Amino acid sequence: MLQKFFKNKNISNKLKLRLKNTIIDKALTYASETWILSKRDRKQMNIFERTVFRRILGPIYDKEKENWKVLTDKEIYAIVKNPAITETIRLDRLRWFRYVQRVEGNRIPKEYYI
Repeated sequence: MLQKFFKNKNISNKLKLRLKNTIIDKALTYASETWILSKRDRKQMNIFERTVFRRILGPIYDKEKENWKVLTDKEIYAIVKNPAITETIRLDRLRWFRYVQRVEGNRIPKEYYI
C-alpha cells in the first residue's frame, strides 16, 4: 500500500517523508529501548531505511552528465536532514537507561534491568 503512495508523483516528497516518519519509523522502533542490536541488525535497518528514502525521493537528473542517477547515502541524509534510524534507536536506549537509573529501587524496571 505504501509503495504505491511513495511512487506517486502527485504527492509531495515532504508529505511522503512525514508519513515515513510517523508510520514506518514508529512501527520499526516500537520498544527498541530494550533491544540488543547486532552489527548485522543495524546494517539491515539502515539499508531498509535508505531503500525507503530512495523510493520516496526517486532518481535525480544530473545536468552535467545529462543522465539520471540514484542518490548516494550521503546525498540522502543531506536532503532528509534526519539521523539514521539506528542513531534514533541508540538515543532512545540512552533515554530509557537514564529513566531506569532515576527510578526507585523497588520498581520493576530497576529490578529487571539492573
